[in-house]
Amino acid sequence: MDDGRIEIDSNVVERAIRPLALTRKNALFAGSDRGGEHWAIIASLVETCKLCGVDPQAYLADVLSRIVTGHLNTRIDDLLPWADATTPDLKAVA
Repeated sequence: MDDGRIEIDSNVVERAIRPLALTRKNALFAGSDRGGEHWAIIASLVETCKLCGVDPQAYLADVLSRIVTGHLNTRIDDLLPWADATTPDLKAVA
């Protein structure tokens, strides 16, 4: 409180967490417990895509088309967001 360089308002933080609050509010209307579980899975995939630098819409379209065309269950790790071919090298980021 004694440091004048620190901003008093928290608008930056509030704007950053707004999408999370809206998603949580919208998830209340998933329809059922099972619908809420599905919502949580999709939301976590979308957020993981964003963290990995992958376009969520393109990723989901690609994964769904791979599943429809017979992607092997034993190779499920190939479908995860961080295994996407367009994902930047995460070791370089760390």
